[in-house]
Amino acid sequence: MVSSHLLLEEPIRMASILEPSKPNFFPAMTKIVGTLGPKSRSVEIISRCLEAGMSVARFDFSWGDAEFHQETLENLKGCIKSTKKLCAVMLDTVGPELQVINKTEHPISLQADSLVVLTPDLDKEATSNLLPINFGGLSKAVKPGDTIFIGQYLFSGSETTSVWLEVTEVKEEDVVCMIKNSATLAVSLYTLHVSQIRIDLPTLTDKDKEVISTWGVRNNIDFLSLSYTRHAEDVRHAREFLSNLGDLSQTQIFAKIENVEGLTHFDEILQEADGIILSRGNLGIDLPPEKVFLFQKAAVYKCNMAGKPAVVTRVVDSMTDNLRPTRAEATDVANAILDGSDAVLLGAETLRGLYPVDTISVVGKICAEVNFILFSSSLLISITIKFVTSPLSLPPN
Repeated sequence: MVSSHLLLEEPIRMASILEPSKPNFFPAMTKIVGTLGPKSRSVEIISRCLEAGMSVARFDFSWGDAEFHQETLENLKGCIKSTKKLCAVMLDTVGPELQVINKTEHPISLQADSLVVLTPDLDKEATSNLLPINFGGLSKAVKPGDTIFIGQYLFSGSETTSVWLEVTEVKEEDVVCMIKNSATLAVSLYTLHVSQIRIDLPTLTDKDKEVISTWGVRNNIDFLSLSYTRHAEDVRHAREFLSNLGDLSQTQIFAKIENVEGLTHFDEILQEADGIILSRGNLGIDLPPEKVFLFQKAAVYKCNMAGKPAVVTRVVDSMTDNLRPTRAEATDVANAILDGSDAVLLGAETLRGLYPVDTISVVGKICAEVNFILFSSSLLISITIKFVTSPLSLPPN
């Protein structure tokens, strides 16, 4: 009887994994984009973030006013001088983002199996049964059975911070939904995402244009993160707008792919954009979870072939509240880099997370370790698997 044996040619000694990582003379090739916010805007924290490896600072205008972000940026400029660490500036647009507006700022408790009405009437107060939204066309875009998600930082999947709704009825401009899981909305602004439904709003909104032409021009931003990019025309329109401003004609545009529409037109978007951001949080809503990795691998490969940077998001969500990532997250970061990702983008982990510096440090160490493996020919991972079916391979009796 012939049996098969799996022979693994080991490119590195397993014992070497236990050896402490050696500091690299050169920084990691993989860049870290850190979102600056309430927990990461002080001079002390920003300085430590730069020392830990942050090389791009992201300013997310989905929340906070221009004055708030300007104060943060002035702190960043001072830290760059004192630490002598270079750091680029990225402006992240709001785009056609739907938001739940809670003017009272009181926590709103939503109970599973009860009804809630989404209304465009912003004069009404947010309650457990009524949520005002900033979009008057929702009732025309959805139908009974459609899925809507609401979350503060789309989307962790946490049962306490994100809620899943199913449309049951459309009443004129209001949309009645069944709440599928209990959750508490604890802040003044939450993002609303309708799965696989086109929202008839421009990708570069009037608000975005105002922010870019004022705050963006004043600070000569290096990158524009174009949220909810759906067509190549979105990128062309944004580039024309930047060119007309003059001072931002050299600003690079990174198209943020966040839904099925952007995925469908990915190839043409890639041709126009300077880089791609794979927004896995929103994509994980529009796509079944088991399909996200397929898009990620295909998109990163295409970016590599086109010679354009690929950035992945939502890498260490658990570090928003914890000092260490899960083992799955650490492996996910490494695999994204092995696939060819050029940068990782940290959102809530640094914006509101309890450990922004530690998050950047941990992700930086993972990046450095992977880069060391990739660029060391003696350690380059190229495992060969051989199946041997010869009788000579049988183990002794």
